Amino acid sequence: MSQPTAEALAAASTIATALADPQPWAAEPPGSGLAWPQSLWAGAAGIALLHVERARSGHGDPRIAHAWLEVAASGALTAAPNASLFFGAPALAFVTHTAAGTSGRYRRALERLDDTVTAITRTRLANAHARIDRGEQPEMKEFDLIRGLTGLGTYHLNRHPDHQITRDVLSYLVRLTEPLLTGSELPPWWTTVAPNGEPGSDYPQGHGNLGMSHGISSALALLSLAVLRNEGVPGAKEAVERICAWTDTWRQQDAADVWWPGLVTIQQAREQRVGPSQRPRPSWCYGVSGTARAQQLAGLALADETRQRAAEEAMLAILRNPAQLDRLLESGLCHGTAGLLHSAWRMAADARTVQIRDELPALAARLVAQISRSEPEPGLLDGAAGAALALHAYSTGTTASGWDTVLLLA
Repeated sequence: MSQPTAEALAAASTIATALADPQPWAAEPPGSGLAWPQSLWAGAAGIALLHVERARSGHGDPRIAHAWLEVAASGALTAAPNASLFFGAPALAFVTHTAAGTSGRYRRALERLDDTVTAITRTRLANAHARIDRGEQPEMKEFDLIRGLTGLGTYHLNRHPDHQITRDVLSYLVRLTEPLLTGSELPPWWTTVAPNGEPGSDYPQGHGNLGMSHGISSALALLSLAVLRNEGVPGAKEAVERICAWTDTWRQQDAADVWWPGLVTIQQAREQRVGPSQRPRPSWCYGVSGTARAQQLAGLALADETRQRAAEEAMLAILRNPAQLDRLLESGLCHGTAGLLHSAWRMAADARTVQIRDELPALAARLVAQISRSEPEPGLLDGAAGAALALHAYSTGTTASGWDTVLLLA
């Protein structure tokens, strides 16, 4: 094992050891300052995912994973309208499914959770189709990964790809990309809200979102993954092509790098132009960590070698650009270096551009150093658990549990 790989594994193990005891979380009721147990973003469910991955890859104790899963399942389980892949019953279902694998464990719990998540999904689908029938533009929370139907579809595709509910979500995403009956020149996924998901005076006519967490790149990735797994529905490839046509409009090229803006305002859409200041940091949520992987998956799904290579070259350029790497001030998966490392690791596995793999040791070392200088929060998306998962995947060469499907990177 090389020194960077050994250091990465050691750093991941140190974090996991520090997060081994779930009792402080179990002892604190909701509202005490800790995140809701069934939160993949920052709660016990996300930390459970770290220990599940370590146990399933032979690097951790299954009893610790089970203890964290018990804490994640504690408290009131929500199936409210805001339940999503990252919160409530769907989040717990995802972690439980990941922990079970093909073992048959947690079978009864998963059956109950599946019934709940399917009911949530059917309600959300009915509301989405009614909105389309009215010819209205969507809100982000209808379709995005974090709060919407793309996130629920991610769970269903990985839990039961041949189930009707999976096909129904994919068919909705196809319909999401089809022109609205109102004949608007804006793309049919143009949202009516500001980037924070709420109406805002700065975005009186909403915005177009290209991000992986809240934008159309998540739908692009999920549809592409379904096609690659031969689980696509009629029109899936055409939907991928429609999304790509729009994102290509906003693909930017500067002196060194290719990049996509995180979002587009109505004024920018009218002028068909964005400025250099619109370049996002290379994060998973809005930057090249997410958008380049979505484009690579689309290239693979469409057998479009040019698109695939362009995405990979965009990633390679970022990895070789110290000024852009320095913009990642955090260590986490969502906004920070861990997200870039894991996306690059996933892209390298599928890449025609083999040089991506050569840049991973330096990036992993950068993340280890970043963690050593700070005390990140313990959670998955913005915290230490997510950074540990990225380092673990890099150092072991595996994601035994498939945890990163929650990010739509695989």
